[in-house]
Amino acid sequence: MKLHTDFFIRGVHNLRPEHRGSVVTIGSFDGLHLGHRAIIDQVREKSRRYGVPSVVMMFEPQPKEFFSGEQAPARLMRMREKANALARLGIDRVFCVRFNRAIRQLSAQDFVDQLLVQGLGVKCLVVGDDFRFGCDRKGDFAMLREQGREHGFEVQETHTVKVDDQRVSSTRIRQALEVGDFATAERLLGEPFCITGRVVYGQQLGGQLGIPTANVNLHRYRAPLAGVFATEVLLDNERIPGVANVGVRPTVGDLIKPVLEVHMLDWSGRVYGRRIAVEFKHKLREEQKFASLDDLVARIHQDIDLARAYFAQSR
Repeated sequence: MKLHTDFFIRGVHNLRPEHRGSVVTIGSFDGLHLGHRAIIDQVREKSRRYGVPSVVMMFEPQPKEFFSGEQAPARLMRMREKANALARLGIDRVFCVRFNRAIRQLSAQDFVDQLLVQGLGVKCLVVGDDFRFGCDRKGDFAMLREQGREHGFEVQETHTVKVDDQRVSSTRIRQALEVGDFATAERLLGEPFCITGRVVYGQQLGGQLGIPTANVNLHRYRAPLAGVFATEVLLDNERIPGVANVGVRPTVGDLIKPVLEVHMLDWSGRVYGRRIAVEFKHKLREEQKFASLDDLVARIHQDIDLARAYFAQSR
């Protein structure tokens, strides 16, 4: 899905007078799990009530990434994935603010004045009661309520969603993915965990070894999961079983950032340049370094056999 400029506003400098008047929520929305979807439902309901567009405001990079760099939690979604998902959920606009030194130093009062009031002309703001913002996180929910009374906008507290008596969160999903618990991840997300992206040219090593793969760059230093998995590839209207590796290919040793490589079982065709979605079904093993390419190939064939057995059993 192409991100049109009337939907995706990239940067404060691209705000226009026609963007004023909106119902807004602010957050990372990483994974767009059940808790996020409840917030989106609130925003859309308020949007209908006020008769103005619904807006999700987020930051790029995410604040934790700005402060912690490579030590920040692994992303569940890239920005494009989030924006496309928000569009499917019925959000009218995504306002993406570049998180840099200037934004980091913006006072809580200036954040309200410049971004919410002057920039978006907010009619209603939907945020959690633990929301903090502005330089040194000095702004809080109580301040927003006060600012709302002063500037004439409503501040609505978000609803909490629990699964197994615990709040649904991106952290819980990362923990589930780390141990290969895809059933729990799916319950928290409301759908199977999936990575989407455009297939790029790699070293063609898989093809040379007789096991061609579709490679997707993850555009992040850390992935939320690593290892070898039984997967399903969604390509146009097809669902194709496959075996995927997420990692840095230690046997070859040519990567710093992780990449997703998926071999589609009993399928042949050209996928370069096309967008695919890869659903993760079952973890087969950890990524490991082999003594030789021959050992690697032998292990991949074992992985393929294990994946076939998994899909045969799950039918």
